[in-house]
Amino acid sequence: MKSLKIIAAIGLLFGLAILVSAQSKESSGTPTQRVQVIEQKLEQMKRSVSSAIGALKKGSGEKKDKKGEKADLDSPLARLGAIEKDVRAALDEAINIRQKIDRADKYEQEDIGTLETRVVELQSAVDRVLVETAAARADSNGVDPDGKKKNKKKFLWLFGGTGNDEYDELLGSVAPGRDKELFVVATREVRRSNFEVGRLLFQTIITTYAESPYLPMAKLAVADSFFLEGTTSSLIQAAAAYQEWLAFFPTHPLADRVLLKIAESEMRQIGLPDRDSSRARRAEQKLKALIQQYPNSLLRKEAEARLNEVQDNLGLHNLYIANYYYKLSVDQKKGGLKGAQSRYNEILEKYPNFSFLDEALFKLAVTYLVEEETDQAAKFFQRIVREYPNSPYIEKSKEQLKIIGAAIPETDPEKAKTLEPEKTTFFQNFRNELFGIYPMTIDKDGVLMTKDFSKERFELIDQIIENQGEILSNQIPQSLTTVISIKKSADGNEKPKQ
Repeated sequence: MKSLKIIAAIGLLFGLAILVSAQSKESSGTPTQRVQVIEQKLEQMKRSVSSAIGALKKGSGEKKDKKGEKADLDSPLARLGAIEKDVRAALDEAINIRQKIDRADKYEQEDIGTLETRVVELQSAVDRVLVETAAARADSNGVDPDGKKKNKKKFLWLFGGTGNDEYDELLGSVAPGRDKELFVVATREVRRSNFEVGRLLFQTIITTYAESPYLPMAKLAVADSFFLEGTTSSLIQAAAAYQEWLAFFPTHPLADRVLLKIAESEMRQIGLPDRDSSRARRAEQKLKALIQQYPNSLLRKEAEARLNEVQDNLGLHNLYIANYYYKLSVDQKKGGLKGAQSRYNEILEKYPNFSFLDEALFKLAVTYLVEEETDQAAKFFQRIVREYPNSPYIEKSKEQLKIIGAAIPETDPEKAKTLEPEKTTFFQNFRNELFGIYPMTIDKDGVLMTKDFSKERFELIDQIIENQGEILSNQIPQSLTTVISIKKSADGNEKPKQ
């Protein structure tokens, strides 16, 4: 019991940490997306509390006396009822705001931010009450005073209206070894794409079995379920859930993979370069953090490749703006030269591997020619000749260097081997514009589970079940995959996936 209180205290501190973090960070997504995320979180809380209430409800033969009513206000059932009421009220408020948005009625943007903060506080309160009432639920064995098994009503509409003995048994009482059963069944449901059901079962481990060895991996599996689901609101919650897990376990052997998934959650929401760049900037930040914090990670090359793709998106975002000012000032003679120079210089400084750096160099050089700063212009023209032998701007750069009277440098032999960036086809451009897609390398599998489950694969989550909730460093694949091994084929050979 003492250890349970310690775990509960840690949970409270964690809740406060998340609250401070949530209040200090700018909320992401459109108003509609933000409200959808709020609703999903509240629905999940409501179901968790409802399942706990179902486990505690007394038989109809029990009667309250008036003297006991006041004491009952502090009972586990009363506390769960009170928190459920608060969750329902917040959910009604979220639905009201969403309906206003849908009808294009007037609403206050600040109301969404206030509700987001309230949801964080409610989550902390719900987790606290569920942990503190776990012992009472353990005493509730589902048997009437006369020794007969109760005829349970279905308290989780999520599983259908006719009831489900398996889920009733798993969620309706607390018993030794039940955490493993919950973990196995939750894994099965997520693999069947029943993400909401799987999350509820994983969440039951977190809120009911505070000392379970499966608890850390249950938290990670919840984040995985959001990532595998892949909708916009799910990806927002995946990033938040992975970040919360990483705050608890920054030195865990899986930490670098979790940080990569946070970045990929943002990458999957990145639009075309002429649109909002906030997702790309967040992904860039996480990828840089992975490279800096885990310099010896096996995922370093993957992180660097993804960083280059994200920075290409950000570089193009700046290039489009710079080109607007370039056209305005150089072609139309209307001013804006400094705006163009500022954006081009930012590209050179921040994105050294940008695929279209030669274009930025050439146009920056031209802006300096307009200002008659020939030395500066020559420096950038020479860099194009030296470093970009396949550039469409190389001949124009040589011509300008001749006019200026500056030396034309030799091409760097190493750069001569570099191939020109592959150009997208007309069809690819049309598809990308139509759907707002920016092509990127993204692994859509989770940390513990793959998106497309196969019985032939033995994955990290299977190893965790086999290890009773643990995963050892030497059991983690030596590449970016969740698959540890593939079962024996017809010829009897096992195919490792390392």
